[in-house]
Amino acid sequence: MPFYRAVGELPRKRHVVFRRPDGGIYAEELMGEEGFSSDSSLLYHRFPPTAIVKSEPADDPSADAETTPNLPLAPRHFRTTELKSGGDLVGGRRLLAGNNDVRLSFAAADRPSELYRNSVGDETVYVQSGSARFESTYGVIRAGEGDYVNVPTGTIHRWVPEGAVAALVIEAAGHIRPPQRYLSRYGQFLEHAPYCERDLRGPTEPLVMDGPEAESATPVLVRTRGGLTRMTFAHHPFDVVGWDGCLYPYAFNIGDFEPIVKKTHAPPPVHQTFEGPNFVVCSFCPRPLDFHEEAVPIPYNHHNVDSDEFMYYVAGDYAARKGSGIGIGSVSLHPAGFTHGPQPGAVEAALGAQRTSETAVMIDTFRPLDIGPAGRECEDPGYAWTWAR
Repeated sequence: MPFYRAVGELPRKRHVVFRRPDGGIYAEELMGEEGFSSDSSLLYHRFPPTAIVKSEPADDPSADAETTPNLPLAPRHFRTTELKSGGDLVGGRRLLAGNNDVRLSFAAADRPSELYRNSVGDETVYVQSGSARFESTYGVIRAGEGDYVNVPTGTIHRWVPEGAVAALVIEAAGHIRPPQRYLSRYGQFLEHAPYCERDLRGPTEPLVMDGPEAESATPVLVRTRGGLTRMTFAHHPFDVVGWDGCLYPYAFNIGDFEPIVKKTHAPPPVHQTFEGPNFVVCSFCPRPLDFHEEAVPIPYNHHNVDSDEFMYYVAGDYAARKGSGIGIGSVSLHPAGFTHGPQPGAVEAALGAQRTSETAVMIDTFRPLDIGPAGRECEDPGYAWTWAR
């Protein structure tokens, strides 16, 4: 994260004695990226975060989620609304597409998840509908429709839905951050950035378990590059009385993204919101359309020769795709090697339009995306031919 935050009780200096009310010493934990050379936070625990009493293999629901290459090469349309709902926001993830850099899954959850730690990379969960409490060692974030929730690698957390929640889950093989071009050399958001520090919501107070639950052995599901383990801690890990630093989970609502508008159509980089290892995340939001007197206010046909485009349609009316079968909850996958653009007749219909109501989340990957089992399950087999109708 590009700015400092402090929550709860803290000693005046780092790495000094910080005593509990009973005279004991709080256990200090450094959560840091890139070998002590990047962002970090210091967390102060009531109990040692190192105390485990059991470690055993765990069934991995993603182990059977094998991907297959997008062959024969074709544009794809996945209807996520046709996927089975239920489960939680960790174990209930259904893999749509992925590669060695990122996994893109859909989840329709209605129950709390286990405590979970992803030690492979950062996660960004986009809440398409519903609301949930995101609980972690850093505290609570209330997440609702349109929220991106960014979860740093190694964060112990759980999701507690408040009713039914539909979400897109982005699991990276590294770190997900605001684009570097939005930040000063010291990490402050610059004036040209389409959002800033005021738009980011982090935990505001500690989440500390009390009573028997705090003292009880507590299992945590841990994902590493080797697979899934259920590690039992001697005490509940939600025992942090305070923390500070620049590494923590936070939420950003897509409605707070400030679209950049030009006289004529602007390409997708103006919508970029985050960047990850070999991929970017973009937010397409309601906005005024191009204002040149002869502008064509929808995308031109384009062939991004270096990336695959994964687009999740979450709200509004996507006029450029009318007649394609795309609707709310749809995902389109337009791979490198295929030229894509508006449906036939969309250019003529858009002339003179002044605003768009579309909302979509796009992930562009710089290595090909393979198709996951959930993608194959909910694919619209006729989508590839809709431009020729």
